[in-house]
Amino acid sequence: MTLPLRIAQLAPVIYPVPPGGTGGTERVVSDLTEALVAMGHQVTLIAPADSVTTARHLFAHPSLKALEARHGRVAPGVPAALEAAQLGLLRQHLDEFDIVHCHGEFAHAAVLGDRIGCSLTTVHWRLDELDRQLFFRSFPTLPVAAISAAQARDLPPSNLAGIVHHGIPVDRFRAGPGGRGVAFIGRMTDQKRPDVAIRVARAAARPIRLAGGIDVGNPGYFDRAVAPLLGDDAVHVGEVTDRQKQALLGEAAALLFPIDWPEPFGLVMIEAMACGTPVIAWDRGSVRDVIEQGVTGFVVASEAEAVDALARIETLDRARVRERFAARFTATRMAADYVALYRQQIALR
Repeated sequence: MTLPLRIAQLAPVIYPVPPGGTGGTERVVSDLTEALVAMGHQVTLIAPADSVTTARHLFAHPSLKALEARHGRVAPGVPAALEAAQLGLLRQHLDEFDIVHCHGEFAHAAVLGDRIGCSLTTVHWRLDELDRQLFFRSFPTLPVAAISAAQARDLPPSNLAGIVHHGIPVDRFRAGPGGRGVAFIGRMTDQKRPDVAIRVARAAARPIRLAGGIDVGNPGYFDRAVAPLLGDDAVHVGEVTDRQKQALLGEAAALLFPIDWPEPFGLVMIEAMACGTPVIAWDRGSVRDVIEQGVTGFVVASEAEAVDALARIETLDRARVRERFAARFTATRMAADYVALYRQQIALR
């Protein structure tokens, strides 16, 4: 009989786990934690105090968002202070775990010490920038799970422990009927290109609804590039709950995903698939990991190709799209894949 593992999940400090709205990383951490608990493992979630979980919960402070709601604008050093406190908590309890799964950026690697081999790190961001290159150069033995083959290509071979695609609970969304219009969900930023989505939908004579908050790091982009394109056939609805997302995606003919950056995964693609909604996505980053060409959507390279794909979108079987989601991208499958990597790392010690 295989014994359950003692697993720590170390979350970021910006949002609670799960997040109320924005916060894809925290949503993944929550879904993974709950799936591991359901599998019978002894899971400890180290996350902000305003998090909610069925696992054992250790915390040092509330999330940055909770502090901002309470105190207004906080000093720039507050996130670093929150992270330091949380990492101190991890250090106090480090010997209690068989494996520590870290979802942060950098500092945890220094705290792990000689337990670094009994850890796994998932980076929920691109890996091709200088800060990541310097980080992995400094910690060549840190085991890392890539979230797509595309992300893995930017990871030094000495760090790569394996590839685990994200997953969501199979019952979070249900297959929807589709419709004439199309959907876009993502931050209003030049990485996600909602302006391109509007142009494609308009060229295809289809209405579009766009969901997502305005990017705090690039607030002028929305006013400059998106707002002038809005109208009766292109409506921005802001951030959405899962219930609202179900309606937005389930009643759409397709999700448009016109990314302009090396997307490490793209959670909204599998959320659309869970609703039976095919995805028209630009051929960057993880897109080919997720989308099966001509089955769950179309991978394109230009606005013209996207317009052509929209003309053919009804040829795809929405029931088949949902089936492929259930076969490939559930939280249960994600948790099982991570457990295999946990045991692999433990066996190497």
